[in-house]
Amino acid sequence: MSGTASSSPRAVRVSDSVVLGGDHPPVFIAGPCVIESAAHCLSMARAVAVAAAAAGVAAIFKASFDKANRTSIDAFRGPGLDEGLAVLKRVKEETGLAVLSDIHEPAQAGRAAEVLDVLQIPAFLCRQTDLLLEAGRTGRPVNIKKGQFLAPWDVVRATEKVASTGNEAILLTERGATFGYNNLVVDMRSLVILRETGFPVVFDATHSVQLPGGGGDHTAGQPRFIEILSRAAAAVGIDGLFTEVHDRPEAALSDGSNALPIARLRPLMSLVSDLSRFMGERREESS
Repeated sequence: MSGTASSSPRAVRVSDSVVLGGDHPPVFIAGPCVIESAAHCLSMARAVAVAAAAAGVAAIFKASFDKANRTSIDAFRGPGLDEGLAVLKRVKEETGLAVLSDIHEPAQAGRAAEVLDVLQIPAFLCRQTDLLLEAGRTGRPVNIKKGQFLAPWDVVRATEKVASTGNEAILLTERGATFGYNNLVVDMRSLVILRETGFPVVFDATHSVQLPGGGGDHTAGQPRFIEILSRAAAAVGIDGLFTEVHDRPEAALSDGSNALPIARLRPLMSLVSDLSRFMGERREESS
């Protein structure tokens, strides 16, 4: 059971085997921050699939074809739209996983929807009307990441933009709020408030531990808090958990400082799944 203090949100179907919301258990969105190479991306996707199968949970593979908001002009951005989508198509074909990636411009939406199962709106762009409308018009599920600068109740305006296209397959992701310079903080009340919109809520455990620009010319992070915040979010109630993972975080080309080592993914999946089930049962007993 995925429940929270509020009633279960609508179910959003991503694929035949992946549904977020309703009374479904949490789905796990995992993968490297960016597509570093086809070989690395496929290797990570296979590792995510193995971890999910071992934990008995549903998973979506995530990797960005372009990181358009890197701190430095010299930072690695990824292979770009066409090459990146070709890699993600191989991931789907070779692992059977559903795939998710960010789009940054309205013109990318239609092309991305030919491959992606979920279109993700980056937090910095969550108020961009044309981007939200084009994502909605594809008919694909749209994952809106709450901007670090937004109160949780303000995200409803973004959902209204997508829903105005007739597409109500919307996910909302909490990834922390700006708290002073180079720091984010997660207000667990936000998960409840977001869920009261009626849409499934995902907790982003890795971007929530970022220290944006904290490394001077790059983003720093505090990965030791990933599992701690994930446990807290599962106790509150979530429909999905988002984690960026890497086999060698210290060598990652983007966001390695807040990535979860891939070896820790399966234990985290099992822990969050078990805790979510336990809390759902307790809520049913007390209702």
